[in-house]
Amino acid sequence: MYNKAFLIGRLVKDPDMRVTLSGITVTRFTIAVNRFKKSEANSADFLRIVAWRRLAEICGEYLKKGKLVAIEGRLQFSSYEKDGEKISSAEIIADNLQMLDSRNAEQHMDIPAEAQFS
Repeated sequence: MYNKAFLIGRLVKDPDMRVTLSGITVTRFTIAVNRFKKSEANSADFLRIVAWRRLAEICGEYLKKGKLVAIEGRLQFSSYEKDGEKISSAEIIADNLQMLDSRNAEQHMDIPAEAQFS
């Protein structure tokens, strides 16, 4: 069995970086990924991404709304109950990230080379 997701999309808003009670950094953000169907012009899927530890720190520091990124990770489903109703959700747990915007844009943001994951 193999659970691997590869996505390219743009952040729909700035990432939310937090630190857990145990001191581990976690960053959550959403990307819009275009659909390429002739019948659905200009449609997109909005996918939630979660990054942990050092990758989370980099995402929180360097990613901004509109930034084009490639994400490699795994799909994770979870469910919980709210007001007596069962709610299911899916998110991508990021293992790797590549910032895809042009080098000129990155130079203006002063992003160090070690922030680029491949």
